[in-house]
Amino acid sequence: MAAFSAGTPVQAADSIPAKPEPGTFKIGIEPWLGYGQWHVAASKDFYKKNGLEDVQIVNFSEDKDINAALASGQLDAANIATHTAMGMVAAGLPVKIVSLLDFSLKADAILAGADIKSVTDLKGKSIAFEEGTTSDILLNYALSSNGMTINDIERVPMPAADAGTALIAGRVPVAVTYEPYISAALGQDKNVKLLFEAGKNPGLVSDVLVVREEVLKSKPGQVLAMIKAWDAALKDYKANTEEDRAIIAKAVGASPDDLKTAFDGVQYYSSAEAAKAFAGDFTAKTFPDVLKAAKEAGLVSKDVTAAAIIDPSFVDAANK
Repeated sequence: MAAFSAGTPVQAADSIPAKPEPGTFKIGIEPWLGYGQWHVAASKDFYKKNGLEDVQIVNFSEDKDINAALASGQLDAANIATHTAMGMVAAGLPVKIVSLLDFSLKADAILAGADIKSVTDLKGKSIAFEEGTTSDILLNYALSSNGMTINDIERVPMPAADAGTALIAGRVPVAVTYEPYISAALGQDKNVKLLFEAGKNPGLVSDVLVVREEVLKSKPGQVLAMIKAWDAALKDYKANTEEDRAIIAKAVGASPDDLKTAFDGVQYYSSAEAAKAFAGDFTAKTFPDVLKAAKEAGLVSKDVTAAAIIDPSFVDAANK
C-alpha cells in the first residue's frame, strides 16, 4: 500500500493562489463525453466566473497528437485516460495527474455471441478490439482476472467503432468496444450480450486531468480555477442534465439520443470526490490494477508509482 501513496505535490495546497494568473490556459481534449463538463463550463461562462481570462479548448482526434502537443509545450493541460498518463510519465514526460474526471462503468465492455457464456470461454477465440486503447486495457484485465493472458486469444485489431459491427456480421465471436457502439450492437442482435463491463473494476477505464509540471509552478492559480470551473459545470449538469447533455453531445458531434446510454454509463467526478479517491481506492487499488493491465498490453514500458504521478494538492485546495 505504501508504494501507492498519494504523490508529493509540486506545492502545498494552502500556497496555491485563489486568484488565477493573467493570460491564456490551453487544454487539449478529444471527442469523449467524459470530458464534457469543460464544454458546459465554456457554454455557461464558468471559466470567466472563476477569474480565468482566456481558456482555449484545443480539439484532437487521436491520442498520439494530444500527447505530442502536451510534450512540446503547446498545451498547458490535457484530458487523457489513466493508462495514457502512466505511459507519459514512464516515458519521462514531466506531467502530473491533478484531478480525476470520470469512470466508465457501462460505457466500455466486452460483447459476445450466445455461445460464449463466460470470460474463460474466450480462450482461443478471435476478438476484435482496438489496440493501445481503453479496450486493450479492459480485455487484458478481464483475461488476467480469469487466469489468462492476451496470448490465449486470437487478436483481431480494428477500430472500436467497427468491432461491434464485426461481431454482428459474424466475422468475430467477441468484440471490445464502447458507447454508443455497445447500444447499437445490442439493439441490432438479440443474441449479443455484455460479457464483461468496465464497472467490474470501477476506475479501470477512467480519465484524468494532467498538467505539465512547469505550468503547475508558473500558473497554479489557473489550474485551481480550471478545477473549480469543472466543479461548477458538474453542479449545473446535475441540476440541468438534459440541457447540459445537449451541450456535450453537440461538442462531441452526436445527438443526445445517440448518447443517452453512454451518458448513463459514465460517472463524473467532482474535485471533492477526486480528492477522496486519491486518498483511498484510486491510489490503493485502481492505480495498480490499471498499471498491471497497461503493462500486460504493452502500453506502459516500466513501473510508475502513484507518488510519481498524482499531485492531490489542487483538488485539496479546491475544497478548502
